[in-house]
Amino acid sequence: MKGRRSWSNWAGNQVCAPASVRRPTTEDELVAIVQEAAQAGQRVKCVGAGHSFTPIACTDGVLVDLSGYRRVLGHDPETRRVTVEAGIPLHVLCDELDARGLALENMGDIAQQSIAGATATATHGTGWHFGNLSSRIVGMRIIAGDGTVIDCDEQQSADVLRVARVGLGALGIVSTITIAAVPAFRLHAIEEPMRLDDVLSDFDGFMSSADHVEFYWVPHTGWALTKRNRRTDEPAQPRPRLRRAVDEVLLPNVAFGALCRIGRRKPDWIPRMAKILPSTGRVEYTERSDKVFTSPRLVHFYEMEYAIPRDAVPEALNRVRRLVDELGIQLSFPVEVRVVAGDDIPLSTAHGQPTGYIAVHVYRGTPYDAYFQGVEAIMDGYGGRPHWGKLHFQRAETLAPRYPGWDDFQALRRRLDPEGRFSNPYLERVLGPVGA
Repeated sequence: MKGRRSWSNWAGNQVCAPASVRRPTTEDELVAIVQEAAQAGQRVKCVGAGHSFTPIACTDGVLVDLSGYRRVLGHDPETRRVTVEAGIPLHVLCDELDARGLALENMGDIAQQSIAGATATATHGTGWHFGNLSSRIVGMRIIAGDGTVIDCDEQQSADVLRVARVGLGALGIVSTITIAAVPAFRLHAIEEPMRLDDVLSDFDGFMSSADHVEFYWVPHTGWALTKRNRRTDEPAQPRPRLRRAVDEVLLPNVAFGALCRIGRRKPDWIPRMAKILPSTGRVEYTERSDKVFTSPRLVHFYEMEYAIPRDAVPEALNRVRRLVDELGIQLSFPVEVRVVAGDDIPLSTAHGQPTGYIAVHVYRGTPYDAYFQGVEAIMDGYGGRPHWGKLHFQRAETLAPRYPGWDDFQALRRRLDPEGRFSNPYLERVLGPVGA
C-alpha cells in the first residue's frame, strides 16, 4: 500500500489504494487492461463519477477511470436508440440527446453519474408508470473476465442483456450502452410544502397525481416538501435566473449546508432550524425535462435507500417517524420518498413489483449506524431491497431470498467472470464469492 495514490468517492466515506489507475479512451484499451490483469492475476474495477456510497468501485488491483470514455457512438432517428460509451456522464448525455430532439424517459435527481455506474446500481427517478434507468437499456457491449467482448441486444445474447442491465460491476466491464430514448419533452413543475399526514392519507392518489411525484419529510416537523412534475409540450416558462439560483444553489446548498454545519456543532438547534425548510413557499415553472428532474448537490452526505412494495410505504414511513423520536436523534436531512413501476431485471430493486423507495440521509461526518440500522430493520419486515450504491448492512444470505432472479444472476456471473476478476470485498459480501 505504501506509495500508492488513493482514490475516494464523492461522499468521502470510501477510500482505496489501487495498484494502478488506467484511463482508457478506446474499447481496445479496455480489452487490453482486462487481458493484462488476467495475466498478472489482478482484479479490475471501473469507476465513473464515484457517486456510490458503498465500496462497490474500490480495489487494490487495477482501477479503470472511465472519465475519458464518453462519446456518443450512434443514433437511430427511427427507433430513437442511442449508443454511448460507458463513461459518459448523464448531464452530457442529456445535452447530446436534446441536440437530437430526444430525452431520457426518467431520471433521478443527480446528473453527475456515468451512465454505466447509474444503470449498474439500478439508479432510478420517480414515476407511477415509469421504470428506472436500467429498464431503458436495449443493448450492451460487455468485456468478460478473459477479455472477450460480448455484444448483446434483443437478437443476440438476449439472456445476457436481460441480466446485465443491473450488473453491479460484477459481470465485466461495460463498454457501451444502447438506450431507448424518447422524444424530447418538458416538465411542468409544482414544488410546495404540504402536511405529511395529508400526503400519506391518500398516498396512491398523491403519488399518481402527476407523471413524476416525490416528497421529502422534514424530520422534527409534520411537513413534506413535495414535487409534482407533469410531462408537457407546452412552451418553456423557466424561473427567472435569480429565482433559479435561489431555488437550486442558495437555499438547498449554501443555506442548507450552513444549517448542517451548525447542526453538527449544535444538534439541539436542529428541530428549530428544521422549521425553516417548509417556509420556502410554492414554486411553479416549465423547463426541459432533465433540468427539472435534476439539480446540483453541493452538500455532501451519506445515504441509505430501500425499495419496498409500493403499498407498504405509508406504514413504513410512519414507523421511521416513530424511530426518529425513539432514538432521540437530531436530523438535518429530509427523508425522501419516490415510486417507480416494476421491471423484469433480476437484480433490479424494482424487480417484479410496483416499488416505493424510502431514502434516509445524514450530513457527511455524522454518525449514522443507529439510525440506518434502525431503518434497515423496519425495511427488512417488508422484504426491503437496498439500493446497490447506497449504504446498507445486508449480506448475500439475507439478500438472495428477496430476488426471484438471484440464481440467474449468479449463473451469468460464473459464466462471464469465473475467476472473480471484477470482484472485491463489497461484492463478495453482497453476492458471495464467485461460484458459491
